[in-house]
Amino acid sequence: MTHGPAHPDAARVQLQMQRWLERAVIGLNLCPFAKAVHAKGQIHYAVSAASDATELLDALRQELLDLQQADPTLRDTTLLVAPEALADFLEFNACLGRADRLLRKLGLDGVLQIASFHPRYQFADASPEDMSNCSNRAPYPTLHLLREDSISRALHTYPDAADIYQRNAQTLNALGASAWAKLGLGQPV
Repeated sequence: MTHGPAHPDAARVQLQMQRWLERAVIGLNLCPFAKAVHAKGQIHYAVSAASDATELLDALRQELLDLQQADPTLRDTTLLVAPEALADFLEFNACLGRADRLLRKLGLDGVLQIASFHPRYQFADASPEDMSNCSNRAPYPTLHLLREDSISRALHTYPDAADIYQRNAQTLNALGASAWAKLGLGQPV
């Protein structure tokens, strides 16, 4: 259940996010842990009508609490999608510190973790057109809420998990901008 006002196009947004997950994240193996939770239907998509950081953080608070209380076999992770909030990547990035403070304030640091995705995501050491940025580019500003226990279990089963970032950069650079565009997820820049 998503709390707060529902986004008027929530179903369409969720379908776009699922397509991104299937074609990019799972299809290109950018996250080797995503396939299992997707196949088991353990990903909760919360499409927020938030239009600014404050509203997004309100939605985040509720989704963190909901995920903590949910049975992990039914809901292992949450994608909190904000199609109308923080279109500017720098504003989105600035909001992440506030999101982490909220996590600590709720006493969930070490229990849950927040990862981030954005259509204009850019790693600090990369140029805007660098294909490696696509590993964290999603159709909409998104906060990915993960269970620390699930991450720990997954890391034990995956060899060389620390090398995922490097493998993703190699995969995306080999793929190139034109092949990325053929995935139907938008331009890499």
